[in-house]
Amino acid sequence: MAAERRRGRGALSSEVGRFERFSRVEVTDGWDIPEERGVLRTEVREERARSVINYVNSPDIPFDRSLNPYRGCEHGCIYCFARPSHAYLGLSPGLDFETRLVARPNAAEVLARELSSQRYRIAPIAIGTNTDAYQPLEKERGVMRACLEVLRDFRHPVAIVTKGTLIERDLDILAPMAAEGLVRVGISVTTLDAGLARRMEPRCPSPQRRLATVKRLSDAGIPVRIMASPLVPALTDPELEKILGAGRDAGASAASYIMLRLPREVADLWQSWLQEHYPDRANRIMGHIRDMHGGEVYSAKWFRRMKGEGVYADLVGQRFRRAIKALGLDVAHPPLRCDLFRVPPRKGDQLSLF
Repeated sequence: MAAERRRGRGALSSEVGRFERFSRVEVTDGWDIPEERGVLRTEVREERARSVINYVNSPDIPFDRSLNPYRGCEHGCIYCFARPSHAYLGLSPGLDFETRLVARPNAAEVLARELSSQRYRIAPIAIGTNTDAYQPLEKERGVMRACLEVLRDFRHPVAIVTKGTLIERDLDILAPMAAEGLVRVGISVTTLDAGLARRMEPRCPSPQRRLATVKRLSDAGIPVRIMASPLVPALTDPELEKILGAGRDAGASAASYIMLRLPREVADLWQSWLQEHYPDRANRIMGHIRDMHGGEVYSAKWFRRMKGEGVYADLVGQRFRRAIKALGLDVAHPPLRCDLFRVPPRKGDQLSLF
């Protein structure tokens, strides 16, 4: 797609997903008639959710359930491992993922119903592990805030991951929850280079603005983890120690990292982006990625997919462990509390005598 049409977007094309029978490409019809082709605009449709708690069974992640207020993400991070999920909607994991979004306006109502079930068993819910709940759309729709209000009323533990500074709007909910040990937040910073960030994650807040969010959350008593994620070999991984240091200085009390992951359609999208923006180092970057995944662009093996394996992956891991020890970030946040959970009384319920 022409560069002027995709201005402010991460992907270069709208190539269809893996389930589609036919491909779509933009071509001229041959007529010498001027045709205005405006910049791609964000489109939003609504989905009436029937359930919102997604149960997962992966032994290498620290949670067993998640929640997604939105499908797709306007942040447009070219490397986002969630892009292939748009193929299930019959949409492109490329430009459609960041321009054709789905909001779930009844998510909070459904969440309250699921948490009220007698069959429900309490455990922390993760939000932001697929698409960012604090993407720009949240300012207009407020689905995430409505879900947070439900979690607060049920005194339910939640772990949030985001690049969005809109999370600061919800300090009035998050700070009291944090005081009870019910919330922690991870802020992802991929690079401190504002120019690189703008090209790689075009509609995210700047790195310095995200660090300011770390400070605001930390000052409010919310445990914050600085996430150097994803690290791109030979592009952003030289900044690892600086990112961790900047996070610590802003108030983060723990840290983590994940190497770049390129599942399914993301691999081609990423390599096209590399050739457009960094053709001089594309081969070097992809060579390191293949070295970390047994010669393949990506391997989904548990306990290897997040960090990779081999000499280069081991070197990055050693650098990370040395850095967090020196910075005092080599501590884990305490487990979120599950003992406070209770279903709040509803209108018409008989009140307890005690």
